[in-house]
Amino acid sequence: MDKEENIYIVGHKNPDTDSICSAISYAYLKNKLTGSESYVACRAGQINEETEFVLKHWNFDPPMYLPNVGSQVCDMDIDESEGAPDDITIRIAWEYMKESETVTLPVMSGDGKLEGLLTVGDIANYYIDAYTKTIMSEAKTKYYDIAETINGTVVVGNEHSYFAKGKVVVGAAKPEHLAKVLEPDDLVILSDREDTQRQAIESGASCIVVCLVEDVSEEIRKLAEKHMCVVICTLFDTYTVARLINQSIPAKSLMKRTGLVTFKTDDFVDDIREIMGKYRYRDFPVLDHNGHYIGMISRRSLINVRKKRLILVDHTEKSQAVENLDEAEILEIIDHHRIGTVETLQPVYFRGEPVGCTCTILTSMYHENDVAIPKEIAGLMCSAILSDTLMFRSPTCTPRDETAARELAKISGIQIEEYAKQMFRAGSNLKGKTADEILHQDYKKFIFEDTVFGVGQISSMDQEELMEIADTLRPQLEEECGKGGTQMVFFMLTNILKEDTTLLCFGPMSDLLVKEAFGRDVKDGQVVLSHVVSRKKQLIPAFMGAIPNLPKEK
Repeated sequence: MDKEENIYIVGHKNPDTDSICSAISYAYLKNKLTGSESYVACRAGQINEETEFVLKHWNFDPPMYLPNVGSQVCDMDIDESEGAPDDITIRIAWEYMKESETVTLPVMSGDGKLEGLLTVGDIANYYIDAYTKTIMSEAKTKYYDIAETINGTVVVGNEHSYFAKGKVVVGAAKPEHLAKVLEPDDLVILSDREDTQRQAIESGASCIVVCLVEDVSEEIRKLAEKHMCVVICTLFDTYTVARLINQSIPAKSLMKRTGLVTFKTDDFVDDIREIMGKYRYRDFPVLDHNGHYIGMISRRSLINVRKKRLILVDHTEKSQAVENLDEAEILEIIDHHRIGTVETLQPVYFRGEPVGCTCTILTSMYHENDVAIPKEIAGLMCSAILSDTLMFRSPTCTPRDETAARELAKISGIQIEEYAKQMFRAGSNLKGKTADEILHQDYKKFIFEDTVFGVGQISSMDQEELMEIADTLRPQLEEECGKGGTQMVFFMLTNILKEDTTLLCFGPMSDLLVKEAFGRDVKDGQVVLSHVVSRKKQLIPAFMGAIPNLPKEK
């Protein structure tokens, strides 16, 4: 499946159990309905301990991490033109360029990693400006490549050895004159005259190229073998050989190796657009994370960048959504909260219902589409409902939530109270965590008029466990107060079974705020609030209503 075909289903960026389980469950339903695997469950943040317990219990891996939905290189049209192996010659490289109609050729190592880039300009400079008589030896040109380039054959010597020292000479002079210009290890281009062939070999040439013949005499063969001189024969004339022979050098000797401007498939378009503007290159290589070459992109590739396609679950607030939401195409929204600030450019399928959990809505959607709910998916959705409704004790819970949860529990084979206790215990299991980590596990800051306060929460079915957490947290509340202008800090230790909350309080006006909001006195930094279990529905609205009644100064 091509990545561009994916449709990502993602919840909010501080995912809870409903957010994760909804993404997985809806992806299963959509794939079942479409007969594809294109719907992919994702997460926009790190999962908490409760959700981790649920996933492990039902044998699911955490969904793919998708913290940002901005357009990436993988969303561009990548020219998947083949790169060239690093052992080809300039002549073969030129053939690659003509065939692929490109001016930039990626040169790769044997394992597919990018070694460098060769451009038409590099080849032109080589022919016009950079050519010297020793360029072939400096490039360590293989004799086999020389023979192949001039349509010849190595008749004496090891064709896989290299011309590694000396210059290239055209031996058009008489033998006595040739002897004056030759130096040991030179490569000599000769005609079919045996006297000049003999002179070149005896002068220490490392290789002679004999033109207009298919082979040399037995005498020349033996002399060349004695002096360890490579002999190449070709039917081309000396002019043609002299014109072509410099095309036999390895392409990697001309390519650019350092300072390459390359991009990875997951680089964001906004970032690479600026980089592309700094360079006058026509093409830029795209690599995977192992350095393997994938293809090329250019500035023109920026014109038609595909947007990521999303389905949002369990949220409609842009502040809670995955980063760069504006760059993506939203196809659907399934949620149980108030309609928030997410905007779309085109009409979308929207389903928002006043229930306690997104998975309650999904349960109805399975029924409506006549899709059987597998045991494991039922387990996930039941877990989400129990989590969001605090096992039916939250004021957000509706009869539909409880009906759906009990149906899903029957399918998955769980005992609700026993399973919920295990799940909530996992969520409140904070062994090994610092007081700061516990406080910020589920902590939100609120600003109302000139008042700034923070509220954290942990839910459990074990009162003793909650009191242990309280002892750990009290010093941390004092330390948190004052940070970022925070005037008061509260922490909700919610007992699911008793349906109450022990509220820890710190700050000069925290006691007065609780008294004004709930009519209860705070003693020793804490107060028990009966039938208060929801931060969103019960605590925060009460605080917001009480803040205007507080004195301006204390």
